[in-house]
Amino acid sequence: MHFRVQVRPGCPEWEAMIVRPNGNGYQTGRCMLLLLALFSATSNGQTTDASFKKLTFEETLTYALAHYPAVRASMEQLTAARAGVSLARSQYLPQLSAVYQSSRATQNQVPGIWLPTAITPAVEGPVGGSSAQSYWGSQTAALFSWEPVDFGLRPSLVERAKSAADKSSADLAVTRLQVATAVGNYFLMALASHQAAQAAQANVSRWEVFNKSVHTLVDNTLRPGADASRADAQLALARTQLYRAQLSEQVTLATLSALMGAAGSNLQLDSGPLLNLPPADSLPSVVPEANPIAQEQMAAVRQLQAQQKVLSRTDYPRVFFQGEGFARGSEVPTNGSIIGNWNGLAPARGNWIAGITITFPNVFDFKALSSQKQIAEAHENAERASYDRTVQDLTGQVQSALAQLKNAQLVAQQTPIELEAARASETQSRARYDASLATIVEVSDAEALLAQAEIDDAVARLGLWRGLFNLASAQGDLQPFFNVLKTSHP
Repeated sequence: MHFRVQVRPGCPEWEAMIVRPNGNGYQTGRCMLLLLALFSATSNGQTTDASFKKLTFEETLTYALAHYPAVRASMEQLTAARAGVSLARSQYLPQLSAVYQSSRATQNQVPGIWLPTAITPAVEGPVGGSSAQSYWGSQTAALFSWEPVDFGLRPSLVERAKSAADKSSADLAVTRLQVATAVGNYFLMALASHQAAQAAQANVSRWEVFNKSVHTLVDNTLRPGADASRADAQLALARTQLYRAQLSEQVTLATLSALMGAAGSNLQLDSGPLLNLPPADSLPSVVPEANPIAQEQMAAVRQLQAQQKVLSRTDYPRVFFQGEGFARGSEVPTNGSIIGNWNGLAPARGNWIAGITITFPNVFDFKALSSQKQIAEAHENAERASYDRTVQDLTGQVQSALAQLKNAQLVAQQTPIELEAARASETQSRARYDASLATIVEVSDAEALLAQAEIDDAVARLGLWRGLFNLASAQGDLQPFFNVLKTSHP
């Protein structure tokens, strides 16, 4: 069984989804937000030590769509389904079969006995006297068979094969969308982790400078020794936060490389314009029915409709034009004696036959056929219900993505104010401490506020991009997002 990794658009957390195919659409289950795709990819032996140049957002998605195993598997399934259409069309061609047989058999009772074949006519000689004598015999035949009238059976078989190809094509589109969504979200998450690590590094640098200043004041008995201990503790805490931020970035990059189909690679990301505010605050609306997930569900409905059409044509008779030429050779002539000298090894007498063959379905199969039609109709109704549910779910996801995008816009308007105020507060608290007007606790609070404000401001801009990306993913069309990305400048 194959599993896909999908990042759900519009979630308040960065979280992944497992998508597992079943008979009635897709079942989803929550999983841990990190390492899932990494473990699944490395378990399949897809590790590599390759290093990449700095990859932009679009380059990362392009690479993933070309190399992730799930996409390649879907493409092969589509190739097989398209070959199935050619196979179904081959039934329109007539059949021409040939056979040659040479045998040695006893003369006892029937001097015209043959090994069974699929195309030679059943010919036996008259019953003769009992004998254990054996003789040589041979036969060859060629059968031509063509079905000029099929009452719509072969077109329905071709239509069923086409519906399977359409379903495989829709599956490929869904797989590409899911892989692109997962890779895009983890790319943005990796940038956010990198910004958090940079903010943590800046916090460590500020505390290292401040720690030296505090120790100088304490050594000169201008500040109590408790201030030095508090400064040491804050510096250690800042370094701990830096290490955790760096770990989060490394784990996110490892997961991203696995989702790209290049697990174990050393990725370097080019943020491009993603650290700036996007030039657009929304995307063109797309109807839920145009989403590849909805189209895949409708393809499943059409596939079952094609199956019903095949069943509706199976209770018609089948008409064949047939012609056959065959020849026989035997050591036993009509008088029952054996000629000998290997005379039966080659056919010596030829015949031909032509006619029309009409085969009728088993009359007593009507009950089984009726049950099969009821089953196919029930499955179609179930898939239609799943399609309606899918459209409802997609509509809800789009509304959720729109709400989160609007919320990200509000947050992005406040974080610059937060950052400017936090910088002013940190500068003032440091000055007040140097002037012995403030305690180290006030400086610690100001430093923590500044570190958080730096992270909030960087992540807020990425949050806007993520909101736009998740909206495009929920609508099932990522091209409008790339259009916005191209119009933005680093």
